[in-house]
Amino acid sequence: MPDFLDNGRVYYNPVDYAMHHIGGTWKTPILWRLRNQTLRYSELKKSLDHISHKMLTTQLHELEENGFVTRTAYATVPPKVEYALTEKGQRAIQVIDAIRAYGMELMREAGIDPDIVFKKREA
Repeated sequence: MPDFLDNGRVYYNPVDYAMHHIGGTWKTPILWRLRNQTLRYSELKKSLDHISHKMLTTQLHELEENGFVTRTAYATVPPKVEYALTEKGQRAIQVIDAIRAYGMELMREAGIDPDIVFKKREA
């Protein structure tokens, strides 16, 4: 039996609810890249290998709609749009950082050195 319903979607526990908002293939990497800086759409797109324009746009829209990021559009030519974390997004980073630390711990236990694997980029 589900714990509760929100916007017509069934959730079975708080973890399920949280992961719906920050989980998936792209939301966590998007939030992680915004953790210390405001980025333009093109900068986010460039930093995320293999994400399509449609997927990035959709994920950013959902993150904005759910209060994790802000979108600031400037009336310039060409158009300039920037994304930044909200306070809610910053709180999500604390959770993501804990998961990241746990993932690095698991890698070490498996004999994988995360410092070598992620030498050129931040995990």
